[in-house]
Amino acid sequence: MTRTPKKDPIQEAGVSRHAAVPAEKNAHPAPHSPAETAAWLSPEVAKPHYWQRFLHLCRRHVRTILVCVALLCFLAILEDVWFGEIVRLDTLGYHFIVENRSDAVTPIMEEITSLASPVVLLVMLVIVAAFAPGRRPGLCATVNLVLVVLLNSVLKFIVHRPRPEGFRLISETGYSFPSGHSMVSMAFFGLLVWMIWRYDEDRTLRMLWSLFFVAVIALVGISRIYLGVHYTSDVLAGFCTSLIWLAFYTKVVAPVFLSEPVNPSSHRLKRIVEAPRHSK
Repeated sequence: MTRTPKKDPIQEAGVSRHAAVPAEKNAHPAPHSPAETAAWLSPEVAKPHYWQRFLHLCRRHVRTILVCVALLCFLAILEDVWFGEIVRLDTLGYHFIVENRSDAVTPIMEEITSLASPVVLLVMLVIVAAFAPGRRPGLCATVNLVLVVLLNSVLKFIVHRPRPEGFRLISETGYSFPSGHSMVSMAFFGLLVWMIWRYDEDRTLRMLWSLFFVAVIALVGISRIYLGVHYTSDVLAGFCTSLIWLAFYTKVVAPVFLSEPVNPSSHRLKRIVEAPRHSK
């Protein structure tokens, strides 16, 4: 008596046994090729991209970030000055700058502080009007200076802070907060930096000129502390105020006086596109 083998009901249904078994959730995927595995394990893919995204956002909103930081610093300094407190920065500036004066450095500081004087700025305005690109760069720089001087006068009248006494090397009149030389130097030379980045296509020249003008701005501020005509907080408040002003001026007012930045690559592309039309 021969036994007939039992038929598999899955096979009778015409379905493969392997197809009927569902795949496990934690089943490993098919192995990748060695090249794909090496690509996924590379540092460029493995490291997170949060830092790159953060830097990208900072580059897109650099103007807003600068304004917020400058405004917070200005308000923090103004709070102490308004209530008559000696800001800690003033004490540090006195110890590190005023107490380390020397007869050799004093004439240099007097020349540096004159870079923000009316005579030097008038000469610089003539140079900007003659050689700077744009429709009316001289008028743009002049309006910028006039408005900054008016803003400085209003702030000095509101705060009414007396100048330092007892260690001045030059004579100055008027109130101390914020520093007029610091505001003017930041507004004028900062506008030049903005114009250079707007029009100059050479990245190396951009960086060199920017570093030069930033050094001039910083040295003018240090010279005011060294000569004893301003507190350190006056200088920093002047820088912060002009940064906020420049963010507004370069966004709203300056484009009215200046033309669009020149892009040589776009002009070359335009000539290439229009060349066949003129040849016909």
